[in-house]
Amino acid sequence: MPLDLSLYLVTDATLCRDHGLEQTVEAAVRGGVTIVQLRDKHASDEQMIAQAKRLKVLLAGTGVPLIINDRLQVALESQADGLHVGQSDAAVQEARRLLGEQAIIGLSINTIAQLQATPFELLDYVGIGPVFATESKQDHAQPIGFGGLASLVKACPLPSVAIGGLKASHAISVQRAGANGLAVISAICGQPDPYQAARAFQVFQAASVS
Repeated sequence: MPLDLSLYLVTDATLCRDHGLEQTVEAAVRGGVTIVQLRDKHASDEQMIAQAKRLKVLLAGTGVPLIINDRLQVALESQADGLHVGQSDAAVQEARRLLGEQAIIGLSINTIAQLQATPFELLDYVGIGPVFATESKQDHAQPIGFGGLASLVKACPLPSVAIGGLKASHAISVQRAGANGLAVISAICGQPDPYQAARAFQVFQAASVS
């Protein structure tokens, strides 16, 4: 089955505290999220493994894959569907070697130079951004805007997902830039109703499959 990047949820335990992380993910998936990334820069590997296993049970039968951010060992021990790494995270080559050919592996890209150095044959998709500055990630690279997004998407042979300060109102602009989807954190995790927050992105999903 082709990888559906149209609405990519990146979790944030702090933003999910009102509803709980699992409840937020469950509601967001019902609302249309197509892929979930477990991201927690403060949790230990053991805590993340336990959380990933709970999410795997929650996502079973939905067709929505679970991706782990950065932590290769967590992805291995939790039997997650894949791993997403940044330019300074675990090596793509090592991730592919240990996780195998069936794993979904993604890499963050911010510049043409990074794109040109990317081992595309080892990846399934790239995350491009940040499009805008975002409080969800304090150490993010320079925002690239929709113009930068379009340039990188055009030069990339792999499916791509835009990330960084994106909201439902940006969905059409992301689609026009050529990306296969958009990734969000606070636009769903930080909202009073994660289900309705995810539903707000359906205009992009409809355009992606039309």
